[in-house]
Amino acid sequence: MKKGNHSNRAVELPNFCHLGVMLRIVVAVEATLVAGGVARASDLVTFVGYFVELSALAQPALLLTLLALCAASRWLRSQPYRGGVAATLALAAGIPALTAVAMGPLLLTESRLTPVGVAIFAGLAGAGLLGYFNLRARALSPAITEARLQALQARIRPHFLFNSLNAVLSLVRSDPRRAERALENMADLFRALMSQANQLVPLEDEVALTRAYLELEALRMGDRLRIVWHDHKMPADTLIPPLVIQPLAENAVYHGIEPHAEGGEISINLYRSGDKVHIVVRNPIAADPGHHKGNRIALDNIRERLLLHFDLDAQLKSEQLGAVYQVHIVIPYTSGRERSPSPAARADRR
Repeated sequence: MKKGNHSNRAVELPNFCHLGVMLRIVVAVEATLVAGGVARASDLVTFVGYFVELSALAQPALLLTLLALCAASRWLRSQPYRGGVAATLALAAGIPALTAVAMGPLLLTESRLTPVGVAIFAGLAGAGLLGYFNLRARALSPAITEARLQALQARIRPHFLFNSLNAVLSLVRSDPRRAERALENMADLFRALMSQANQLVPLEDEVALTRAYLELEALRMGDRLRIVWHDHKMPADTLIPPLVIQPLAENAVYHGIEPHAEGGEISINLYRSGDKVHIVVRNPIAADPGHHKGNRIALDNIRERLLLHFDLDAQLKSEQLGAVYQVHIVIPYTSGRERSPSPAARADRR
């Protein structure tokens, strides 16, 4: 399934069901056909005719290959890396060759597109694409993902920690149990901040971490901070990058609740629809627009980490809906991958 590399990061086959992976494959194949047409054609008319003829075979073959790779993606990724590559290339070469056999008599072309030639072309194209995906996993993911996570983790504001410690100290004598719970919540938060950048965590752990953070904020804000959770439809086992919901909640407190003397309500809605998981966070909008400065920093970091983990299958949209600011994240539902247990939350405390 996985293969180590020089940075001690596992390299695995791409998920062929991901939209971004499919689009890259389609674009690469089309670019190869265009390059081949340009090399063979002497004028524009000849090029168009040649390209149409090749596409008449390439498009059905490509579609069938992508469907087969998607259907077999989980099995391919469960195999040893070299075995998965071999099986992937066998599918990438075999399906186009069979398509050429089936469609050969239907093509009005004088080009000699033999099944063997089609298989060799498809195999070489597949090898090149696997090399590209391997390089992308080796070079881009470790450096960019971890760097972006570090930047996001650094956004826990020092004054929040200072205020939380003061709130805990004020409770030590009057309510020792609540003070102890607050210290446990702070410990959870710090453990999450020190967690590895390349690990996905269960959604329930991220929710527990966010609850711990909001409990700390409630110590100093009291009744001004009102939280409404809609998590009864939450797919607890789905895997997400760490520190996604908590920074959204922190933004909601800082930009939506603190500026209002009377406080406000933060709504967090988590649900699954089909093969997608939705995370929706809403908070009131401050009357002072200047209080929103810096709000994009966390959103940009989250967006980039979602892109690196899920490619184009993940989306983040932020918008103003009247007097409410909303952030809506959509990620693919994924569960059951090997992972290290997350230290972010203790479910038995919730």
